[in-house]
Amino acid sequence: MDMKDGEAPPAAQAVELVYRTTTADIAQAIRVRDANTAAGRRRRWLFPLTGALALLLAVQAIAEEGRFGPRAAGFTAGAVVLWTFVLFGHRLQARAFAGLLEKAGETRTVVDGSGLVVRTAAAESRTGWSAQPTYAETRDAFVMLSDDKAAVCMTVLPKRGVQDPADVDRLRAVLDVNLRRL
Repeated sequence: MDMKDGEAPPAAQAVELVYRTTTADIAQAIRVRDANTAAGRRRRWLFPLTGALALLLAVQAIAEEGRFGPRAAGFTAGAVVLWTFVLFGHRLQARAFAGLLEKAGETRTVVDGSGLVVRTAAAESRTGWSAQPTYAETRDAFVMLSDDKAAVCMTVLPKRGVQDPADVDRLRAVLDVNLRRL
């Protein structure tokens, strides 16, 4: 690779993103987190299984009582809540952030060899690579995750925020050098 004197290798060059974080970005990050943590994977099979069991118990209650009584209604309501969360949980959780995202406004993120700096209208934060040592790439974003059991901390970097399409490859290179890809 030919480099001019004093030019940093591509992986060390800073990449700037400018974007507004949306609830869709947050929902996507939550899906990535759930797919890559033990707690999330448990929820992916436990909620549907429990919902199906609740429906079976509702059918049993109807058979025993000969009508759709309070017991069957309770089991059915539980099943509906669990299945609603299975189907729409990521979006429902992301909607909880809508007010904060609106207040944050435009986000400017600079990613370089030392980590990232995120600036919004309301705050500025610096995150070193050790705080979120893993990342996953989706069609629309890069999602950085902390390494605690539930990956409580995460950062979503929407690809639409890059200034030049080539910056997506540069960003991926910086992340690959500093983080473990999931």
